[in-house]
Amino acid sequence: MIGSKRNSHLSADFERFRKALLLKGEPDRVPLAEFWINNPVKEAFLGHPLKSIEDEIKFWYTAGYDYVKLLPGYEEEYIWAAEGKGIITNMDEFKTFTWPDVRAVDFSMFDEAMDKIPGGMRIIGAAGDIFTHVWQLMGLETFCFSLIKNEELIEKMFDKIGNYIYEIFTRIVKYEKVEAILYSDDIAYTEGLMVRPEVLRKYLFPWMKKIGELAKENNLIYIYHTDGRLWQVMEDLLSCGINGLHPIEPKAMSLKGVKEKYGQQLCLIGNVDVDRLARGTPEEIKELTREAISIGAPGGGYCVGSSSSIPEYIPLGNYQALLDASIEFG
Repeated sequence: MIGSKRNSHLSADFERFRKALLLKGEPDRVPLAEFWINNPVKEAFLGHPLKSIEDEIKFWYTAGYDYVKLLPGYEEEYIWAAEGKGIITNMDEFKTFTWPDVRAVDFSMFDEAMDKIPGGMRIIGAAGDIFTHVWQLMGLETFCFSLIKNEELIEKMFDKIGNYIYEIFTRIVKYEKVEAILYSDDIAYTEGLMVRPEVLRKYLFPWMKKIGELAKENNLIYIYHTDGRLWQVMEDLLSCGINGLHPIEPKAMSLKGVKEKYGQQLCLIGNVDVDRLARGTPEEIKELTREAISIGAPGGGYCVGSSSSIPEYIPLGNYQALLDASIEFG
């Protein structure tokens, strides 16, 4: 299998990842990092279906990552509304909505992984989408109008969902082999933020800061994922206590620009264009990866990976090219 072959010259070492994220200089090689890798890609890489936590760990290990990323199982019984009117548009609907109970969250994957993680690996525990859950439950138009006409509902929504996600993280951090947490929540497009910075500062960033304080109390690395152009709120994100920012989307922000301005305060993760990963050649992917490493890696504080995630339509050969280039140039 492809993965087994890679194991012959790679060893998992979370201290490498920690060194990059905490800006402790250049590690022995540039760590690999991804926010999400779809199962068809993992299965193609391994050459067999994913049937167990052992298979999940095997993928991350043999692909060359220093961690396995795990998410607890929580079913959101939401009817997503990308725009227009959602399912919670007023206080009556808020009160009658059947909210998920944090006690029903499934942490069995974490439990099962505890005695199966190879020695050098650790776990990144992930959860997120407070902002996204709020506007999708309300519908984007309703959400935007409510920012002006119904602030009480906005506050209730952020408090309800924020507390739910925070409580999930309080359980994640208790696992011994969790050494980092990842909070994901897209707040921007390639051209700019989805809402005014003041909205994020009032409703979202206080929850992100609270999650950051939880990470600090437990000596954990804190990573944040959001696509898009973030220049207006970079200082706010730093004040939330994040150690790493993913994925530095190239169409939105240049890796060089972010490195020059924030490379002494923040580990940068990603930047290899997912569009080219999907439609380019392995040779092009190799060159994109080399270029990203040449910009991000000097002095440390960089992990290489895609500019978003590895969806199922990424050809295995292109994903493999990214992995191979990370070793050749990293």
